[in-house]
Amino acid sequence: MSEEKKEDEKYFYATGRRKTSVAKVRVYADVKKSGISVNEADCKEYFEKNEMLIEKIYAPIKLLSLEDKYRITVKVQGGGINGQAEAIRLGIARAFLVLNEEYKKELRDSGYLTRDPRKVERKKPGLKKARRAPQWKKR
Repeated sequence: MSEEKKEDEKYFYATGRRKTSVAKVRVYADVKKSGISVNEADCKEYFEKNEMLIEKIYAPIKLLSLEDKYRITVKVQGGGINGQAEAIRLGIARAFLVLNEEYKKELRDSGYLTRDPRKVERKKPGLKKARRAPQWKKR
């Protein structure tokens, strides 16, 4: 019964990516129960009380002064915890943009709508790493 209710609720959806992490974010207009859950666990629990990462995730919410107004659920996979946190931040910012277009200027100016394109460069044949060549010896 509770699963049926969850499907009927209206939400705003967005995807955030960083390196190899992908975060699927849903923002529910549920005032009764606010907060962020990541992979069906509380945000603080999932990131093991790492304050820096939790601040990254809450940054767009604090910028727009929307604390305790929305319930956010996130499914995130791939990458490490830092990449996941940044993917969640981008996903939340994009979801708020779907919710209200007027947030665009504030989010854009703070850099929360910009996807960081940097990824790990692949290893090339004949090299030890992506660019590290074997040591050269003349004699």
